[in-house]
Amino acid sequence: MLLATTILGRHGSRLLLAALVAITVISLAPASAASATSATSADNEKITLNLKNKDISALINTVAEITDRNFVVDPRVKAKVTVISKRPMDADELYKVFLSILQVHGFSAIPAGDITKIVPDVNAKQLGTEPRASQEAGDRIVTRVIKVQNVPVAQLVPILRPLIPQQGHFAAYPPTNVVIISDRAANVERLSHIIERIDQSSNDQMEVVHLEHASATEVARVLQTLQQGNAQGKGAGPGQVQIVADERTNSILMSGDKANRLRYRAMIAHLDTPLEDSSGDTHVVYLHYAKAEDIAKVLQGVSENIQAQQEQKGSKTPAASQGSKEDVSIQADEATNSLVISAPPKVQKELTSVIRKLDVRRAQVLIEAAVVEVSADTAAELGVQFAVDGSQSSTAGVGGTNFDAAGNGSLANIISSIQQGSTPNPGSGLSLAVGDLASGVRFGALLRALASNTDTNILSTPSLTTLDNQEAEIRVAENVPFVTGEYANTNASGGNTVNPFQTIQRKDVGLILKVTPQINEGDSVMLDLEQEVSSVSQSTQAVDLITNKRSIKTSVLVDDGKLVILGGLIDDQVFESAQKVPLLGDIPLLGHLFRYRTSESKKRNLMLFLRPHIIRTAETMSRYASQKYNYVRAAQLAKRESGVSLLPDSTAPVLPPLDRPAIPPPFDPVQ
Repeated sequence: MLLATTILGRHGSRLLLAALVAITVISLAPASAASATSATSADNEKITLNLKNKDISALINTVAEITDRNFVVDPRVKAKVTVISKRPMDADELYKVFLSILQVHGFSAIPAGDITKIVPDVNAKQLGTEPRASQEAGDRIVTRVIKVQNVPVAQLVPILRPLIPQQGHFAAYPPTNVVIISDRAANVERLSHIIERIDQSSNDQMEVVHLEHASATEVARVLQTLQQGNAQGKGAGPGQVQIVADERTNSILMSGDKANRLRYRAMIAHLDTPLEDSSGDTHVVYLHYAKAEDIAKVLQGVSENIQAQQEQKGSKTPAASQGSKEDVSIQADEATNSLVISAPPKVQKELTSVIRKLDVRRAQVLIEAAVVEVSADTAAELGVQFAVDGSQSSTAGVGGTNFDAAGNGSLANIISSIQQGSTPNPGSGLSLAVGDLASGVRFGALLRALASNTDTNILSTPSLTTLDNQEAEIRVAENVPFVTGEYANTNASGGNTVNPFQTIQRKDVGLILKVTPQINEGDSVMLDLEQEVSSVSQSTQAVDLITNKRSIKTSVLVDDGKLVILGGLIDDQVFESAQKVPLLGDIPLLGHLFRYRTSESKKRNLMLFLRPHIIRTAETMSRYASQKYNYVRAAQLAKRESGVSLLPDSTAPVLPPLDRPAIPPPFDPVQ
């Protein structure tokens, strides 16, 4: 065989090898098995390949000889091959069939210079496959880098990854917006066509539609509502149109697919039509939150400005020049809280837009204040007074001590009351008097001692809820009369008084809080407030009643829910007084008989605190109200448990729990 190969040369060697393969197949297979034969012509060589359940290594050897290729076979490449061919094939066609056979059995042919590596598919993408930019079909493993122009490559990965087999590779590189595909050439070519059809420039454009009769805001609201309904029913489709209203130019801005924009533009044309009834220039607008009387005053001034601006436009807005200021009429209906507006369509549209912005739910402010006052007053008084009257005796004189600090409880007043036969008033504290007022030498001595201690702890926590920019007042006080004058007539003889009378003035004494909140941008509140806390003093040193008054007037800026101090007073006063007899009052121990001392100390701590809460929703209001309600109810329950009732069948009233109605249901006679 070697000699025959040498004589026939390379071409004869191929013929001989093909003949040997055919002879081998025929000799090993039964009569029904396929055969591999070759036919030659003057120009090319063709081979008919028929194998049944033969080892793949024999096929690789045959292809290597016929195609003149060098193969490096991985040891894991093992399989039994069956090939049925009905017509002869040339070398190129044979190699394509060979690649298809490898794909069916899970192997790949990887070109690497002058050799071709035959490896399992799982390792094919990790070997040196050459990047291909040109179109190429077949079953060979190729790697292609595809540049995407209009679509982000990150969006292509979840779409195309299911089309890649497990042994293939598909990755995106966002910095350069390219995709890298490593797979069979036919599949890579198919994916490149898919990417080409997806990578199309969008026809989304911006379009501005100017409205002549309708309001841009209302038209945009209608279209957006229709769009949301379609999205819920069918889902958000491609080419979604974005719709925005420009109130200043009364225009609609649309961005999206051209076909969808044409459809929306047709709807806008139907909506932007004048009123069919030319006399229908009177409309009734029902308000939801604002007060009709207040809105009517604002609209009167706004309508004049609108007409003045429309008249200045001249020919640009001929419809506006048809109306005059006398054509606009705005009336408020207090019973239904509505506005009756008669105006030209242009003015009507502007006024409706203003009403919609003014008639909004206003935020509220809950203001919690705390007035805390802690005071302590202490006083002490100690002194001795004596008197000696020896005017009725030739052996004794007259003398004694008297101190102004003793006030009405002095020894002289007590002796005078005894001599007049009335009951003496020694004053407050301990008064110990001894003496003899009947003998020749009359004498008396008085010892006074007094100590007082007064503590005060006052806590007032008023709370008030009001609308934004709305003044509110809470007043918890007593209406106390104060004498401002008196007059009395006497008869001619100067006897009894006739028709005496007094003039009085009543004033509130208690707690008064006035506040006007203004909610600023964010969560801060500007508060203009006046707070007054007054009470009637227990002192009787004045001609009429004495009131203790503590007031503050200020403007503060507070964040929502934060505590702020409005004002305060820390007062500490000490008063000491000593009266004594010169020289005698300085004698140790014995000098106390000739001294009178008083001492008084006053301490006062007064603080005013405030905390606002912004309430924008009904849920927030309900939460704060529930806290206050439950607090009062808990106090009532505690009072009921600790109270002593002499009537066993009666109990103290208590607020009902919040899970039950506060107002009892009507009486049902059937029950």
